[in-house]
Amino acid sequence: MTGQDLRQILVDKWGYSYDVQVRRIQGKIFVQIMWKYLEQASFPLSEAEYMAHLDTIASYVEAWGARAQVQQYIVQTRERPRLGKAVSIPIDLGDRSSEWII
Repeated sequence: MTGQDLRQILVDKWGYSYDVQVRRIQGKIFVQIMWKYLEQASFPLSEAEYMAHLDTIASYVEAWGARAQVQQYIVQTRERPRLGKAVSIPIDLGDRSSEWII
């Protein structure tokens, strides 16, 4: 998965290039689709910065072996990012969780 692939999944699902973040919450890792998106005038990143950020997130998802998990969650969810409410995708790292959680 590349940043461009991730962006295309977001645009196909919701019509916008939403911000994506990785968060650790209570010892678990989540990929979160935030409510801000590139097409907003107030979005803090340029398109080049946004794509570099998505490439970084996509590289983590690939390293975790969670590409299918993220794609499937986005395609199947009925949730949508809205102000103050991100779509949180739990990442199942299995036995490898100790490698990523410090």
